[in-house]
Amino acid sequence: MKLKLHKWASAATVAFFIAIPATLRADAVADWNAIAERSVVTAAHPPPVASLDFAIVHAAIYDGIMAIDGRYQPYYVQIPNASGSMDAACAKAGHDILVYLFPAQSGQLDADYNAYLAQHNISPSDPGVAVGAQAAAGIAALRSNDGRFPPSPPPYFGNTGTGQWRPTPSYEPGGPPSNAPGLTPWVADVRPFTFNDVADYTTEGPAALTSAEYTADFNEVKSMGSKTSTARTAAQTQIAYFWADSGPLMWQRALRDISNRYLSNIGDSARMFALADLAAGDAQIACWSTKYEFNFWRPISAITLADQDGNPATQADPNWRPLINTPNFPEYVSGHTTSSEAIVEILENLFGTKKLEFTITTANGLANPKTQTYSNLSDAIRDVVDARIYAGIHYRTSDVHGVTLGKRIAKHAFKHYLRAAQ
Repeated sequence: MKLKLHKWASAATVAFFIAIPATLRADAVADWNAIAERSVVTAAHPPPVASLDFAIVHAAIYDGIMAIDGRYQPYYVQIPNASGSMDAACAKAGHDILVYLFPAQSGQLDADYNAYLAQHNISPSDPGVAVGAQAAAGIAALRSNDGRFPPSPPPYFGNTGTGQWRPTPSYEPGGPPSNAPGLTPWVADVRPFTFNDVADYTTEGPAALTSAEYTADFNEVKSMGSKTSTARTAAQTQIAYFWADSGPLMWQRALRDISNRYLSNIGDSARMFALADLAAGDAQIACWSTKYEFNFWRPISAITLADQDGNPATQADPNWRPLINTPNFPEYVSGHTTSSEAIVEILENLFGTKKLEFTITTANGLANPKTQTYSNLSDAIRDVVDARIYAGIHYRTSDVHGVTLGKRIAKHAFKHYLRAAQ
């Protein structure tokens, strides 16, 4: 399914298509996405790992459903002569792949699965169950030994060179421990989902410390991202807090809402979630590769040590503090903007427009309100970019380069994966 709004469509026509969504409902893909989100939260997987989890889950669900649906090419698992209920295939694929990812949660997942079959009047002997099991087993085999969770990875502490990331202090409760080592550097080496070599997705790198671009970035985040900023408005502070939740989790909530509003076919829902999460997973891999390649310092280090950067236009402030705790990994590029744009680009390609109405929810306790409704995908990306500056943890250049990187990855994924069946 593709909602294509042609260039000749009038503004009134566009408003009709976008403002009047399909009846809100639940579908099996969205249901199992919500169960997957709970599993990710229970396991306390950080954003880059969560993105990998969702990509694996939705690859399995998609292959199980599409083996029966048949309208689009499989991601990986070929299941000839598949039959049965697509809801059954979805539930079994979702259950089995989540047990593969989170074996410690198998008891709860078994209960979820049995309850789901009962609530939806699905027989455990429905042929779709075997299809879902085969899809999950195939994706689990594909992703075994893919670089996730290497044994005893050495801690990463960066270095103390000028412009280089080093562990940073935490000032607020709920963040990483002060001076924690770099988070999950191994994500950079995970086998990608939709391209062969992460080296094909390089960026130009952070701005030079003595450049006008860096000076502008530095002074913007110093002013707008300070804990005690008088330049940042109350509304901007709330944007920062709203987007300070895990990006992958926030976008799963948005995808469920979009699926419920606009999609009426389980195969279309499976394809949307799979494309969005495969692209976002690859965006995180490429982003983490970039982060640990450039090892660029965070604003908390740059601003307190600005007397060492060789730039007379940047002034040090040893007492400067960011609005929120600084994440414990290098700054360039922004993971939130990279993965967010990957999902947004997939959605724009699927629906043929940026003008989608959707709600997105944060779990950050400081955000008020907790739910935002957007009517344009671009508005959400604008807020993600600005939020990281208002929060005091990123420079604008890193946010914008992340958007560019995420867009490239998603364009490639949409062009080459989950295409119409021949």
